[in-house]
Amino acid sequence: MDLLRQLNHFVTVAEERHFGRAAERLHMAQPPLSQQIRRLEAQLGVDLFVRTTRRVDLTPAGHAYLERAREILASVDGAADEARRVAAGVVGHVRIGCVGSVTYSLLPALSRRLAEELPGVDFSFRGEMLASEQVEALRAGSIDLALLRPPVDDGTIRVTPLRRDRLAIALPADHDLAGKDRIRLRDLAGTELIVHSADRRSTMYDVVRRLFDDADLVPRIRHEVGETSTLITLVAGGLGVAVVPEPVRALALEGVVHRPLVRPVTFIDLAAAHRADRDEPHLARTLALVRDLTTC
Repeated sequence: MDLLRQLNHFVTVAEERHFGRAAERLHMAQPPLSQQIRRLEAQLGVDLFVRTTRRVDLTPAGHAYLERAREILASVDGAADEARRVAAGVVGHVRIGCVGSVTYSLLPALSRRLAEELPGVDFSFRGEMLASEQVEALRAGSIDLALLRPPVDDGTIRVTPLRRDRLAIALPADHDLAGKDRIRLRDLAGTELIVHSADRRSTMYDVVRRLFDDADLVPRIRHEVGETSTLITLVAGGLGVAVVPEPVRALALEGVVHRPLVRPVTFIDLAAAHRADRDEPHLARTLALVRDLTTC
């Protein structure tokens, strides 16, 4: 007989204080149950029960053994429940890295949705991460899921497309172009720009350079910054204009207006990424929830 069944039989007899009632509860005959308890006592080298013709009572050793037996059975039940919860993906820990536009536009709704639908999963967030930083963090294991702007040139990272965001222009509210409903890229010729940092391998920096190259324009870059919040703050300060993903509008800052970019109408992808060797159920459930939220 395995140990857990042995412990369960002992606890049942201890609770019923009667072999017949315990046997009925366990759906077995009384003589085999009595023999099993005798074998247990022989293995332990102590008497667990004082037997009479009417009932059985625990010895002091039996009381001590009962307490530990219940603890063991409870811990086994708890472990089984925990294993089922892990397999279902409803417990765990997920660290999520976000690019700047996601930090302000998607993260508030995402954090609420995760708390509501996966309350047993512990989530933490790192905002204002460039895509290159997120890929390095995924490799190092310091984040588990990245919400970033592709491309990702790394075969160890699995990328899941989420949506396409239109590009827009963020301008100081008193800028000459702020009165336009829409802005063409050629309208920005000679205009001072604020861009994400080239040194930190920003995806948006490459997008802006490519836009201007394709239009045979030379960008007049005044400032390079690392964070989207800093970029929009400098726009509000009148230091230049910026090409941004349209969701950056969520970072509502006084003194900044946003206008759609036309000619060309350009989009930038948003994707989720994680290490290809990661397949934990709670990570898969988190990714599914992110995909659902970004396709609503």
